[in-house]
Amino acid sequence: MSLPSMPRAQALLFTLLAMLAFAANSLLCRFALRETSIDAATFTSIRIGSGALVLWGIASWRSGPAQGSGSWLSAIALFGYAAGFSFAYLSLTAGTGALLLFGAVQVTMTGYGVWQGERLRLPQIAGLSIALSGLVILLFPGIAAPSPMGAALMILAGVAWGVYSLRGRRADDATRTTAGNFLRAVPLSTALSLLMVARLRADVPGILCAVASGALASGLGYTVWYAALRGLKATHAATVQLSVPVLAAAGGVIVLGERPGFRLAFAAVAILGGIALVIGERRRL
Repeated sequence: MSLPSMPRAQALLFTLLAMLAFAANSLLCRFALRETSIDAATFTSIRIGSGALVLWGIASWRSGPAQGSGSWLSAIALFGYAAGFSFAYLSLTAGTGALLLFGAVQVTMTGYGVWQGERLRLPQIAGLSIALSGLVILLFPGIAAPSPMGAALMILAGVAWGVYSLRGRRADDATRTTAGNFLRAVPLSTALSLLMVARLRADVPGILCAVASGALASGLGYTVWYAALRGLKATHAATVQLSVPVLAAAGGVIVLGERPGFRLAFAAVAILGGIALVIGERRRL
């Protein structure tokens, strides 16, 4: 049975809240790892654990316990994204990290479509080429280049999130499936913390940031986003996500005092503009 659509104004409000939540994940993680004493593995474990708790509660309230939902493959992809995301932000700014993550997600999903036989028209090929050029410019060695290790980890996180998103497209109940995947990812993140127990450290501000990232920006953020999707066309949903790196970069400047620099600004225009061209052309097919 299909879910009823929601009024346009409500869908727009939910979309705005979801995009702010997604951008907040970058800000919370970067702030916690830079300004508090929490380590990346502990941040990941608390984020996944608190997200699992909130999503489990929401799913149980709506349709019963979610323990049997999800899959281990999706949970591994979710864990890979969350762990790579946290460790990458040890060295990346909020805006750079969000841009690399978003670019890697879209390239992964577009590449999967091509591998499955989807044909790209000339404007889509041009858009993809522009986006990839933007990534090359951002990563090209130089004074303003991001940390190679941090960039590699964030790109891997983006690939993992792209795989997770592709696997989740067939879910009948997205919130319930996501809750199940988060629950399955808890032992994986716990194992990571145990492996790095010698480096384990945390303080109250860092723990609060991790809980906010998991419970609010992830748990509630994903729930609001899935609700918003009922009032958005698929192409509109893809396009609106272009705002996340911009919001993260703006938040990095305002909240964290980061300086985006010309290289990041130029790369952002190329990457987001190229992806918008791919998505926009797909809408006309």
